Amino acid sequence: MRAALIGGDTTAHAGITLDHERSTESTRVPILLTVDEAADLLRTTRRGIYAMITRRQLPGVVRIRRRVLVRSADLLDWLHQKRAPSPEE
Repeated sequence: MRAALIGGDTTAHAGITLDHERSTESTRVPILLTVDEAADLLRTTRRGIYAMITRRQLPGVVRIRRRVLVRSADLLDWLHQKRAPSPEE
């Protein structure tokens, strides 16, 4: 993942580590995700991501000229809010 990484804190969302320096885990999430990276994270297709963007269902969408990016923190928070409660909760 090519974009700059989130710095400082280590925050776990949905099993993904957000960390700039100290993470020894192999999964790091950049601040801004490309459509392909967001599709991989959500396990869907580029077409599905663009459909969600068109319907305004995806949070954290940033448009820079013709490029579409998604803020990873917003996407991970949204995923956390959408999760179903486990039987223990």
